[in-house]
Amino acid sequence: MKKIIFSFLLLLSIAPMKMLAQKNIIDEVIWVIGDESILRSEIEKQKMQAQYDGTPIQGDPYCVIPEQIAIQKLFLHQAVLDSIVVSESSVMNQVENRLNYFISQIGSKEKVEEYFHKNTTELREELREMVRNQQIIQQMQQKLVENIKSTPADVRHFMKDLPTDSIPTVPAEVELQIISFEPPVPIEETNRIKDRLRDFTERVNSGTSDFSVLARLYSEDTESAKRGGELGFMGRGQLVPEFSAVAFNLTDPKKVSRVVQTEFGYHIIQLIEKRGDRINCRHILLKPRVSIAEKEKAIHALDSIANKIREGKFTFEQAVMGFSQDKNTAMNAGLMLNEKTNTSKFEYQDLPPEVAKTVYGMNVGEVSKPFSMISKSTNKDVVAVVKLKSKVENHKANLTDDYQMLKTFYEGKKKQEFLNTWIIKKQKETYISIDPAWQNCTFQYPGWIKK
Repeated sequence: MKKIIFSFLLLLSIAPMKMLAQKNIIDEVIWVIGDESILRSEIEKQKMQAQYDGTPIQGDPYCVIPEQIAIQKLFLHQAVLDSIVVSESSVMNQVENRLNYFISQIGSKEKVEEYFHKNTTELREELREMVRNQQIIQQMQQKLVENIKSTPADVRHFMKDLPTDSIPTVPAEVELQIISFEPPVPIEETNRIKDRLRDFTERVNSGTSDFSVLARLYSEDTESAKRGGELGFMGRGQLVPEFSAVAFNLTDPKKVSRVVQTEFGYHIIQLIEKRGDRINCRHILLKPRVSIAEKEKAIHALDSIANKIREGKFTFEQAVMGFSQDKNTAMNAGLMLNEKTNTSKFEYQDLPPEVAKTVYGMNVGEVSKPFSMISKSTNKDVVAVVKLKSKVENHKANLTDDYQMLKTFYEGKKKQEFLNTWIIKKQKETYISIDPAWQNCTFQYPGWIKK
């Protein structure tokens, strides 16, 4: 479904604005929407950001970008009239996530400031306004279309009138059950990891090594390692409990925590800054390794279990209850759930690569050979077998097999049409003035220029 509001271009200056060449002036108002103005500098800023990001603009940027901004202003104005508000904590969570993303991509907080020619405080405030507007517009759109529903008759009529070449293709989907468990880590390996982390702690506390340097060199959290172990500001609920309990009790940025065990491995933590109920800290993560012998032993055990399932000595579901250590599926007969769709159906690209490779070509009811993989939830080595519960090949959508998908498709189309009509109506009701030099455009919504 084509979106009314395009993905926002990041409203951040990359460099100080130069004199605008065409008219030899610093800035100018090019559009007026109601009592809101759109400046040429806004267009130049977004155009420049798109170039830096490699974001394609479909059409003339001096037509596309101001129209996007104008559409946003229509929704924001309506949101004021309808008293739409958003949670400040939700806004700030997203701001911090974006800042952390910038840091992960660029390398450090200092490099981010240099890249955007702004200090972190200024950057945070600009992001705060942008994110707040995004969330307000999203809520406004949801409110406008919240009563658009469909009946089975609506969907049937929609499918009947839909040209054959417009019927969506449904990609192949599978349902899987899984048995998995973690081969045990030898105590000697666990002790080795803890001793190494204690050595790092002594080196930092004695001043012979810098925590961030050690994190870059040795931490197995690859993303934070790029930033010297820095995680960015987070609330308690964003961190696993064992990590959070230790991190939030730190008070001295010069000291390093004790060794902390979580489901991801073993950590040491250093406080950077506390701000209200949020904390920024560094950590170094090391993961104990499963020995080859233990992994082979686990594979042999699972192979024996899979053979007994095939021989009918017990069912796959009984084997799940008796042997599986996958906490996400053990109480659900091993059925894997797709976090993306919140259903048990997976397209192949949504499966872990090792699972997709294993089940591709399997028949319904077949139990796989054991294979090893990294658990998505714990990031640890596990050994698993899967059973293909169901499989639907890719096909043209039909009411018998794909009613819910078609219902969603139909409702999305009706919502899009409603929002298109709403924008056209608002264009007629809103004072709009466009500088004549900016009117020679083919707009998505031609009503910007009054006849």
